Amino acid sequence: MEILLKKGVLGEEKADAVVMGHFAGGKANSPLIEREIKDHAFTGKLGSTVSIRAEAAMKARRVILVGLGQPKAFTEESAREAAACAVNAARNVGAKRVAVEVMAHANVSAKTVAKAMVEGMRLAAYEYRSYKTDKADGRGVKVVTILALNARDLKSATDGAALGELYAAATMKARDLVNTPSAHMAPKDLLVAAQEAVRGHKGVRIRSYDKAALERLGAGGILGIAQGSDHEPVMVHMRYRPANARKSIALVGKAVTFDSGGLSLKPANSMETMKLDMAGAAAVIGAFSAIARLHPRVEVHGIFGACENMPSGKAIRPGDVVRTLSGKTIEIRNTDAEGRVTLADTLAYAAKLKPDLIVDVATLTGACVIALGEEITGLMSNDHAAALKVGAAAVAAGESVWELPLEKRYRPLIESDIADFKNDAPRWGGALTAGLLLQEFVNGIPWVHLDIAGPAFAERPLNAYTKKGATGHGTRTLLELIRMA
Repeated sequence: MEILLKKGVLGEEKADAVVMGHFAGGKANSPLIEREIKDHAFTGKLGSTVSIRAEAAMKARRVILVGLGQPKAFTEESAREAAACAVNAARNVGAKRVAVEVMAHANVSAKTVAKAMVEGMRLAAYEYRSYKTDKADGRGVKVVTILALNARDLKSATDGAALGELYAAATMKARDLVNTPSAHMAPKDLLVAAQEAVRGHKGVRIRSYDKAALERLGAGGILGIAQGSDHEPVMVHMRYRPANARKSIALVGKAVTFDSGGLSLKPANSMETMKLDMAGAAAVIGAFSAIARLHPRVEVHGIFGACENMPSGKAIRPGDVVRTLSGKTIEIRNTDAEGRVTLADTLAYAAKLKPDLIVDVATLTGACVIALGEEITGLMSNDHAAALKVGAAAVAAGESVWELPLEKRYRPLIESDIADFKNDAPRWGGALTAGLLLQEFVNGIPWVHLDIAGPAFAERPLNAYTKKGATGHGTRTLLELIRMA
């Protein structure tokens, strides 16, 4: 799908369909369209659409009305959702060429709206077809022209659209990685994906640590979880370093390329989508595919420890103890609580870099899904200001988060009788105790933990631009955080 921007008005644009945004309670500027609105009982609810005939004076064949919701409630996410709905509606009526005006509003700038519109349209059109033998049905929209009313808005919208293209491409990169079956996304494949994502990007360097190097580092957490697999682990460190960096941020992603549960084996149906357990690393890789083009004045590290959690005669056992990169020890009580063990090493590695902020993204606990459902990320932090910054970035990205407490009274629940810590705790408050364990490895540096176990993979369509499968959740939040830094 090609997205173009130019100055113009809908009535003069030749297209199969033109898209008109319509606020709830608003009036159309055409008696014909006003009658059609009444005939279809169209309320302007956000994301609602109706396809109607175009007026004779228009050069387009059809008009697609898309609801923008209440004017006072219009946000960047409103534009993202509405644009996605418009593309879906255009596809449903077979439109190949579509025109739409920038959904400008007093609450949101033309730049921000155009950015969100491009994201929504690109993500709505996303399909993962790498393993399909049949061709796509060809019904998709081929060209979308975004119209601005004047030169100033066109300049602003063009800048926003370019940003939206970066964000959408980064999100789709993450989606592709998570959607790829684990047979083709082993730890070494995730390393290759990271190398490809940053190849040729100015200011970005990448370093990897193979099994022997991890042994020298003392990364017993990653090595312990990986030992049951035929695939050797690898730790990856991507680094963007501009000359004028004001601060540094470390992004850490969980990267278990397949999680069988190890000897604490998952039920068969719980394994069906466990290719998703590297979604945190995918979000970090996706973000890094765009970072250099954003030119932020902040140094960014992207770190993940990739491994596979499998049962075998070599697999780590309940009751074993690992010594992590930090020197602290963890008793393995449940081999299916593996993510916090691998993150102990990557967080400790990040802490040694002494960044101003560490953010980890992980499909960590089913307990978080029970608490917040499939669409909301659990946020935990040791620093209130850092939590607010990441929360604000998530709002701008259209990715829902909710802060959960790191309750100090629960810390004894992660203490072990034979080691410093244990990797499980009682069932209740499982997301919190997992966060408390991770906190032990950041060495007091401001840190935010994002548990994306729910929204990383959609078992059903979540909205107009998030269909079934990998969502790329977290990618745009990380990019917004970096851009705001």
